[in-house]
Amino acid sequence: MPTASQHRASRDGYRPIRVSIEFFPPKTDEMEQILWKSIERLAPLQPKFVSVTYGAGGSTRERTHNTVARMVRETGLKPAAHLTCVDATRDEIDAVVQSYWDAGVRHIVALRGDPADGVGNAYRPHPGGYAQTSDLVAGIKRIGDFKVSVSAYPEKHPEAASLDADIDALKAKVDAGADQAITQFFFENDIYLRYVDKVRAAGIDIPIIPGILPVQNFKQSANFARRTGASVPYWLAARFEGLENDPDTRRLVAAAVAAEQVLDLVDQGINDFHFYSMNRSDLVYAICHLLGLRAQAPKVEAAKVEAAKVEAAKAA
Repeated sequence: MPTASQHRASRDGYRPIRVSIEFFPPKTDEMEQILWKSIERLAPLQPKFVSVTYGAGGSTRERTHNTVARMVRETGLKPAAHLTCVDATRDEIDAVVQSYWDAGVRHIVALRGDPADGVGNAYRPHPGGYAQTSDLVAGIKRIGDFKVSVSAYPEKHPEAASLDADIDALKAKVDAGADQAITQFFFENDIYLRYVDKVRAAGIDIPIIPGILPVQNFKQSANFARRTGASVPYWLAARFEGLENDPDTRRLVAAAVAAEQVLDLVDQGINDFHFYSMNRSDLVYAICHLLGLRAQAPKVEAAKVEAAKVEAAKAA
C-alpha cells in the first residue's frame, strides 16, 4: 500500500512550477560581470520573469534601465523593472515608465521605496511626485498596458500601524490596478500561509507570490531581515552557528534550508516562487533543479539556430 510520503506533491513532479528571479543593478564593472554570469546561468531555466531592483537617484535609475534594456536585447528573458516613488516628480517617473515601454518592457514592479534619508527615517513624498504606491500603480496603468507587481508583507511593513492596516494598503494597490503581489521574504512558512488567508478574507484575489531569500550569508541575511521587519527564527540561527569560517559547510546548510522551505510550500499547494538572488546564481539554480526545472535552450539562441537552418536550406 502506498505511504503518505509517496503522495507528496514535491516528489511527484507533476505540478507546473513557475519561478521568477530578482537581481539588483551593478554598481561596479566587477559586479556587472557577476550579474551577467548569474543571468547566463539562470536564463536556461526560463523563469517566468526576472526583475531588476530600483532605487532613488539618477545613477541607480540609469543602471536599472540599462540592465533591463540589455536583457531585452540579448536574452530571451522577460524582465520586469522596479520603480519607486522616491525622490522624483511625476513627470520624471512617467518619463522612465515611457522609456521602459519604448525599450520593450511590459512588466513593472511598483514600490513606494525607502525614505530618501534612509531606512528608519520618516517617509516624505517628493513635492509633485506620486505620494504612495497605489498612485504610482494608477500612473503606470495610464501610460501603458503594463503588468504591475506590487509588494506584500506577511509580517507587515515596518512602518504600518498593524497588519490589518497594511492589508488595507495592499487592497488600495489592487484597486489601482495591481495584477499580482510579491511578498517580502520570510523563513517560517506558516507566516506566509496565515497571511494569504487574511488577504483572501479581505477580498483580495490577486496572486500572492512568496518571496524566498536563499541564505547565502547568515549574518548578512539577518541584518537584512532586521531592516525589513522580517523575523529570524531561533532554529535558523542555530543551523548556521559555528560556520563563520567554514564556507563549504555553510553552502551545504544554506542549500538544505532553502530546499526544505520551498519543498514544504509545494506540498502546501504553492506553485509560484520569487527568488531574491542577491546576484548569485548557484544556490537559486540548485533550488530550481529540486523544484523540477531543467535547463532549456535560451529562446534567443534557439531562434538564431532556427534562422541559420532556414538560410542553409535556401542556399541548398
